[in-house]
Amino acid sequence: MHVSDFMKKLIGLVSFLLALGMLLMLIAGNRLIGLIIVALLLFVGYNCLCGD
Repeated sequence: MHVSDFMKKLIGLVSFLLALGMLLMLIAGNRLIGLIIVALLLFVGYNCLCGD
């Protein structure tokens, strides 16, 4: 896979997940629930990218 193809897919994934997160925050409506969701997803994302 070429580097530009990888970057296009990565930018597409990031923008999709950002939109999904915005939709989730509209549905949740509570700031505490939003912070818990953000912390959980950051933890999962870190483990997926940097974990062994």
